[in-house]
Amino acid sequence: MYSIRVFISSIPHWFLIALASVLGIAAASIRAFEPKIAKQKRAEVRRQKELKTLAEKISTYGHTVHEQFPTGEVVVSERDLAEQLRRPPEAVVTALNRLLSEQKVQRAPLSGYWKLHQ
Repeated sequence: MYSIRVFISSIPHWFLIALASVLGIAAASIRAFEPKIAKQKRAEVRRQKELKTLAEKISTYGHTVHEQFPTGEVVVSERDLAEQLRRPPEAVVTALNRLLSEQKVQRAPLSGYWKLHQ
């Protein structure tokens, strides 16, 4: 352990700064020059991850509301839910449709409203 400290302290600081700069530039260059398909794929993976996170937040919100009001059903408006979660309404609708395919929600008779299952 002592020999590692001695080795690191013997390296000039300018060399460490230069090495960190080169590694940063290399990482940025890889991203800048990657193929368009790879960028699209990475963006799609990020979007799916955000959608999954939003769906989990909606499900958690439904459980929280049901704990506060255990005798009734949890029915939410798409617009109100978007405001509550501070997300665009389109993203909330997409997440609700994902939850619908997982049978965790169902459409309410009123347009724009959803019933969240507990």
